[in-house]
Amino acid sequence: MKLIVGLGNPGPEYTGTRHNIGFAVVEEFALRHRLSFDDAPFAWVAEGTVLGQEVVLLKPNTFMNRSGRAVSWALGHYPAEPADLLIIYDDMDLELGRIRIRPRGGSGGHKGLASVLQAIGHEDVPRLRLGIGRPQPGMEGRDYVLSPFAAGEEDRVKDVLHRAVEALETYLQRGIDAAMNEYNSTA
Repeated sequence: MKLIVGLGNPGPEYTGTRHNIGFAVVEEFALRHRLSFDDAPFAWVAEGTVLGQEVVLLKPNTFMNRSGRAVSWALGHYPAEPADLLIIYDDMDLELGRIRIRPRGGSGGHKGLASVLQAIGHEDVPRLRLGIGRPQPGMEGRDYVLSPFAAGEEDRVKDVLHRAVEALETYLQRGIDAAMNEYNSTA
């Protein structure tokens, strides 16, 4: 079983923000594979078989900084190990449109990922980082990640969501190394 976790913040005021691109990826993946989300403790969950793999999609309904609580619940509820996780989240250190897949690593300052890593007790967790770019000078990082994408960025956002879903499909079919080889290039 693969447990695919898109990080974001609950609530309509956060829909379409840079910080919620992890939610957007799992939503797009669910739409493509006809999975629907239901309420569960600490998260919205979609379950099914995709490309021959048993998959659970998770959108924590805790706020970003407490995402580890939802992941802990899911690891206790489903027959998945931390190595079966894939965490999807935004990254200001990558330009908009770039994707980076890694088998492990630190949080890089991302508080949602830090919460997950703390909850499971180690950094050996596969992750898919989606570039959202850096804020303009004078804009705080917190304000930037909670802002919506600009109208001129819509095509790049659609493209990265499409490529991220394809990367997930590659990950499920052929593993993380194949996904890294195909999708860790420039946008």
